[in-house]
Amino acid sequence: MLATGAHGSSLWARQGGAVHDYVAEMTMVSPGRAADGYVRVRRLKEGDSTEINAAKVSLGVLGAIYKVTFKLQPLFKRSLTYMQKDDKELGDEAIAFGSKHEFADLSWFPSQGKVIYRIDDRVPSNAVGNGIYDFIGFRATLSSALAIIRSVEDIQESTKDADARCLSGKLLSSALDSAAFGLTNDGLTFTAYPVIGYHNHLQASGSCLDSASDGLITACPWDSRIKAQFFHQTSFSIALSDAKDFIHDVQTLVALDPRSMCVIDQYNGILIRYVTASNAYLGKQEDGLDFDLTYYRSKDPAMPRLFEDVLEEIEQMAVFKYGGLPHWGKNRNVAFEGAMRKYKQGEEFVRVKEEYDPLGLFSSDWTDQVLGLRGGLMIVRDGCGLEGLCVCLEDRHCAPGEGFFCRPGKVYKNARVCRNI
Repeated sequence: MLATGAHGSSLWARQGGAVHDYVAEMTMVSPGRAADGYVRVRRLKEGDSTEINAAKVSLGVLGAIYKVTFKLQPLFKRSLTYMQKDDKELGDEAIAFGSKHEFADLSWFPSQGKVIYRIDDRVPSNAVGNGIYDFIGFRATLSSALAIIRSVEDIQESTKDADARCLSGKLLSSALDSAAFGLTNDGLTFTAYPVIGYHNHLQASGSCLDSASDGLITACPWDSRIKAQFFHQTSFSIALSDAKDFIHDVQTLVALDPRSMCVIDQYNGILIRYVTASNAYLGKQEDGLDFDLTYYRSKDPAMPRLFEDVLEEIEQMAVFKYGGLPHWGKNRNVAFEGAMRKYKQGEEFVRVKEEYDPLGLFSSDWTDQVLGLRGGLMIVRDGCGLEGLCVCLEDRHCAPGEGFFCRPGKVYKNARVCRNI
């Protein structure tokens, strides 16, 4: 949670919107010299040293976190209501909505032209209600049902059946809405909004990992031991000042073919959360909106996805046009290209890394690339890019008949220039 900057959704957060913003002290074990017995135990405390700001979001490259002391709040209750609207005014409403509700977030379905607003606020602890959030998508599910769902996805993708993809997405989103997404007013049944309950029962939203072991008759939807979901997430943060323009650009792109975004409907659309600026060196640099896109992936890494070029164009607009910050735990290489230049204290983080682990025992080729210490993040191979960036080794059509060429040795950051074969 700390190493990758895990966060919730709030512009109201008293301390911040991420787990690491509530760290008061840390104990970290890192390599040492012979005189140290080859180990150093560092106790970092807020206010004593700025190095704790490097350790809060460390990507694991500073050492092993041994103990953490968090700042806590007294337990409180929340009141949660989901409200659906069309997305015509989303650019204006998204920012204002986060200012009105403490734990607000949004689920955006561009292909359906709708947004689900989460109206979520703190209420007194004596407010009546014992609501629980057990999100349907995070529950144990029959393995046979998961296999059928995955098979249907595979067929729709391989046959490029966009209409079927859209129908599946609408059916799933309607079913989730009808079931209140897994909310219950008393732990058993849902009767009406608002759902009022203790913070820990409404923030934690999934019972799968606590479900009974039954020999995989049921499983979590993402369990790799069975035929189930196989997906990827792309996540980035856009500054509040740029969020409206970014949303408008996405809407303009989707308007060319609304079916292009049906591929995310089965994964609950684009999750939009509110994030606040952090003093962590690799934390959020300013208040913004975090966009999470979850989408199907083939088990064959060379197999293009349906409407992959549209999702990649959105990704590249966010990263390159709007300077979006990557989520350290949910992205592909393209999101990390030049990322360290976006962090004001990026160089200071690297200095702390070199002091804590001068031999690089806690680093890898990948972390060195992400931190800008070793080459780039480009993977050069023959053919067209399926991972967001493309280097062509010889003249060729990337999409026969569509008039798009890759030129030898040139790097393309525009998915519409270098399309998939």
